[in-house]
Amino acid sequence: MPTVPQVSVGSLSQIFKIRRSFKVLGLVLTSTLSATCCGLVEAQLVYSQTSSYGVSNQAYPTPYSGSGQTVQTPYGIPSQSVESGQANQTPYGMPSQSHGFDPSTNQFGEPDVSPTEDPTQSYPSSEDGVSSPRSAPFTGNCGTTTVDSSGGFAQLVSNVSQTASWVEQPAIGMGALLGQVAPQIMAYLNPAPLPDINPLARQAKVPVMMYHDILPQKQVFFDVTPKEFESHLKLIKKKGLTPISMDQLVTHLRTGAPLPPKPIVLTFDDGYKGHYDYVYPLLKKYNYPAVFAIYTAKVGKKMGRSSLTWEHLREMAKDPLITIASHSVTHKVMDGMSPRQLGIETQQSKQILESQLGVPIRYFVYPEGKFDQAAIEAVEAAGYAAALTMDDNDEQLAGQSRNLFAIGRIGQSRMEEMVDIAWEGPQAAPINLGFDFAAPVRRLDATIDNTPFIFIAGGRPVTIHANTRGQVPEIIAGTPVIAAVDGGFFSLEMLDSNEMLGPVYSQSHGQFIPGKRGEIPFLKERPLVLIGPSAVKFIPFDPQKHNSLEGIQAEMPEVTDAFVAAGWLVDRGQPQPLERFGKLYSVNELRHRAFWGINQQGQPQIGVSTEPIGSVDLGIALAKAGFRDAVMLDSGASTSLAFKGASLVGYTPRPVPHVVGLIPPGGTADTVCPVVTSSTR
Repeated sequence: MPTVPQVSVGSLSQIFKIRRSFKVLGLVLTSTLSATCCGLVEAQLVYSQTSSYGVSNQAYPTPYSGSGQTVQTPYGIPSQSVESGQANQTPYGMPSQSHGFDPSTNQFGEPDVSPTEDPTQSYPSSEDGVSSPRSAPFTGNCGTTTVDSSGGFAQLVSNVSQTASWVEQPAIGMGALLGQVAPQIMAYLNPAPLPDINPLARQAKVPVMMYHDILPQKQVFFDVTPKEFESHLKLIKKKGLTPISMDQLVTHLRTGAPLPPKPIVLTFDDGYKGHYDYVYPLLKKYNYPAVFAIYTAKVGKKMGRSSLTWEHLREMAKDPLITIASHSVTHKVMDGMSPRQLGIETQQSKQILESQLGVPIRYFVYPEGKFDQAAIEAVEAAGYAAALTMDDNDEQLAGQSRNLFAIGRIGQSRMEEMVDIAWEGPQAAPINLGFDFAAPVRRLDATIDNTPFIFIAGGRPVTIHANTRGQVPEIIAGTPVIAAVDGGFFSLEMLDSNEMLGPVYSQSHGQFIPGKRGEIPFLKERPLVLIGPSAVKFIPFDPQKHNSLEGIQAEMPEVTDAFVAAGWLVDRGQPQPLERFGKLYSVNELRHRAFWGINQQGQPQIGVSTEPIGSVDLGIALAKAGFRDAVMLDSGASTSLAFKGASLVGYTPRPVPHVVGLIPPGGTADTVCPVVTSSTR
């Protein structure tokens, strides 16, 4: 096995350095390797057979199944005896992937079943609609570069080989593991602090639909007939939505783990008999999961309308499609309730349901959607993983919710609107320890730790060193660059000067311009950015070695672009401390910031903060956003970002002479590129 540098991508190194990795991940993996005539290696992973909504089609053991035994629940409450052979819903994590992940504790358990198919992950189409299996050369007057499509795979295999040796697994098998399941693994290992919602999950649009009674003749306006309800299910199917379980939703909100296309959650409150007579048969017909919120005082009793019985609920609770949630004991409004009564409504309802049904009750639904902070604390103290609410005056998608204990819902009357809104969010592609310069260019907006960001990722990175200063949209006009951010530091001696601080080399003109001898010692250890046709390097700048074309070519023989960035933000997945920035001026003051780097999928990614942020906090946010490596660019008044010819910042930035750009796959360069004006150094 070749010797390669240690691989460390975010939290992955914490997993793969230990031999019990697979047990920690809760995965059962079978790898079969075969070499092809071209020297490539194929790997097959065996996953659990899953249905379209992500719950295993097989019966599998849970802590609530056995041979006529009374089983203790995780909450210390004896569950009902369960006869041998009965299949119960798995109480932990995401059944769709059999990871055994418990959202309430962020812990992994043993796998429930052996994993069949790997769900394919893909990015949404780029905004420019251009996609190609490999990047087109940057041709024309800007010089020619080529992308070796096999290089990324070879680099990935090389990088992974050391990682694989840590767990005594074949290198390529480990590479396949990283490539296909790492997005979920990374999500599980980087959850938001309880009860916060993960920033990645806030980008998705998941409607949690709320129903009450289903009956042939409506009695109030929010009742629904069986015919109307089935029309909703038909619409869901027609529009390509994927109903998901409450476990899937909470795991996604907690960790940002990927969701299936156009997810939606179906919930039913108050335990009406119509839920058993009409809803449950239709759910089985369409194979859709749902949540039923039960308040225990009503079960089996004639209270107002019809009620479910314990026999109905036991039958439903055995079905993996069904999640039973607590809706309190008495259905009294919890806003302003005494601490003693809050304890009864949250704890006693949970105990009764778990004892009667033999399944864990992990979720709570506030009666009438009303609650206060004391109610939230009571729900959390009772051991629930999340809670649903409602507000007719402010209906929210799941990702817009305050936190996991106040997940918003939307009334069923808005179903036709929601089927066109539902979106799974930006999907995590397989982690690539090499580079991918052939992905579509796409824009992603996100708020991380209360700071809003604009990210643009994909394509092939280049720089443009213009012959004078200008706005970023002006600099990229007439070039194949579709998106660009302001680049390195430049001299402020003259208003129209394009002189850079430190050496600069750009394929826009093909000239290497050394840095001034009196300036470059102050740039020592700052990130030297080296861009090639199929790779990028970020290395500490050495004034003695890197102020010549020969010097940078010694680091990267095929280098096409080079410049010195402002500072290190993320290095191999880790945010960098204040000391790493050296003596950079105003390094941690609150300023608008520009940055670029490589994300966990090996794709170039540029962006800006649209509100001021310190450099250290910026690095922390970018690590959370999934950057593998990131460096800061000229910021403050120079912070600028352009996409498709338009500026994306809400002010007029200071003109700049240098940008980092992205060329989309299939992009051409039949244009005149900016020409640099050389100056004496």
